Amino acid sequence: MRTKQGWWWLAVLLLALVLPDIAAAQGLPLVTVNSGKAGQQYSMTLQLLGLMTVLTVLPSLLLMMTSFVRIIIVLSILRQALGTGQTPPNTVLVGLALFLTLFIMSPVFDEVYTKAVMPYMNGTLGFDKALALAEVPVRNFMMLQTREDDIAMFMQIGQKKEIASAADVPFTTLVPAFMTSELKSAFMIGFMIYIPFVVIDLIVASVLMSMGMMMLSPMIISMPFKLMLFVLVDGWTLVMGSLASSFIYK
Repeated sequence: MRTKQGWWWLAVLLLALVLPDIAAAQGLPLVTVNSGKAGQQYSMTLQLLGLMTVLTVLPSLLLMMTSFVRIIIVLSILRQALGTGQTPPNTVLVGLALFLTLFIMSPVFDEVYTKAVMPYMNGTLGFDKALALAEVPVRNFMMLQTREDDIAMFMQIGQKKEIASAADVPFTTLVPAFMTSELKSAFMIGFMIYIPFVVIDLIVASVLMSMGMMMLSPMIISMPFKLMLFVLVDGWTLVMGSLASSFIYK
């Protein structure tokens, strides 16, 4: 039994060593089309396979390395503060957060496209150098939004050596530190948004208690006043503008 297991692991090891050379030379076999006696085989290159792999992790990259997290959390807290239940629905909130993220991240995306993507597509730049150049704008954006305390905490947890500059921070440390800072910023903004609506709820609840209407829910009475206040102060414009201006650029 041990001999069979040894041969099995040896076969797996040889396959792992040989497969990359075969795939690089002729691609991975995907579909074989038979027409009469002749047959034609279509293969999938490693570049296409890598592209499909990147597409699967693209939502996670969008969450971890852009402004999406702060925006969607603030919008969710705003909906909770208004007390409107599922209005606006989740689809609308996610759409607003996505397009506002594209608006905020457009300078970073433009720099990545100009300095890395275009030279790579034109063949004037290798993949490794293009990847290194594409990392710089994203790293700068994330570093400007990240608190030093969060970076120091993750550096200490990971037992990393001391760094001389911000460029020396490992990407595996920067991403969780950036996420932690974004969560802090989102909840701070959400707290500031929540205060006026809590004041309205307290006033309405006090008036109802003084009138003896203890069986009437204060939320039913306060929600129209909160909606009126939010519309009168042009709340959506203020929230969107404040979110867009809360991000620091170089």
